[in-house]
Amino acid sequence: MAETRSISIVPGRGESLRAQIYEDLREKLRGGAIGPGDRLVDVSIARSLGVSRMPVREALTQLVSEGHLVSTTRGFALPELAPEDIADIFEVRRLLEPRAAANAARDLSEADLDRLEAAVASAEAAVAAGDVRLLAEANAVFRATWIASLRNTRLAGTIERFADQVHVVRRETLRDAGTRDIVLEGMRGIYAAFRARDALAAQDRMTRFMHDAEQSYARLNRGEDCQAIGETGLEAADG
Repeated sequence: MAETRSISIVPGRGESLRAQIYEDLREKLRGGAIGPGDRLVDVSIARSLGVSRMPVREALTQLVSEGHLVSTTRGFALPELAPEDIADIFEVRRLLEPRAAANAARDLSEADLDRLEAAVASAEAAVAAGDVRLLAEANAVFRATWIASLRNTRLAGTIERFADQVHVVRRETLRDAGTRDIVLEGMRGIYAAFRARDALAAQDRMTRFMHDAEQSYARLNRGEDCQAIGETGLEAADG
């Protein structure tokens, strides 16, 4: 079972136990701390946290409803996405994210831009060190920051839901050194467009990433000898 003891439950934090457990589990899913072989059991998680089973169960059920987990006879686990599922998810992202990136160029605060700059710096350090986990974390912070800045919260929520569903693919593709370089360059380019408040450049940059992702994934699933290219496109779309 995946490690759960590091979840931070803070009584009186202003959020329900369910919300705190949900957010911590969601962050673990994004960062790859919960893998395909892990099983999340509500009773075990509740015991490790010293809380009742109900808020844990509610948090896990919410993650199921959003497509991040599935319920099994042995607990909750990551869904097994078929190639068609991933293609559908990336179609939704291709339709939504370029326009959202343009909006973010308008909506980002100066503090947001500083966080993006710090995330790019972390990504640079991660690529230099070949640290996959650090790069995944920096990329997650980068994405979460610009998406959270959107005034259209429905758009932000939809993007997060579909983007997070492919985090297993994202983690695996980052193992490739060439992919890591492309992810870094993508983050740099998107950040530059955001910092310049250039909505058109942000939209164009994200459109290019989405196009590359679709084309690469299509080639990969036709069985052509281009796995590295396909993986690069998928992860590059995660700026």
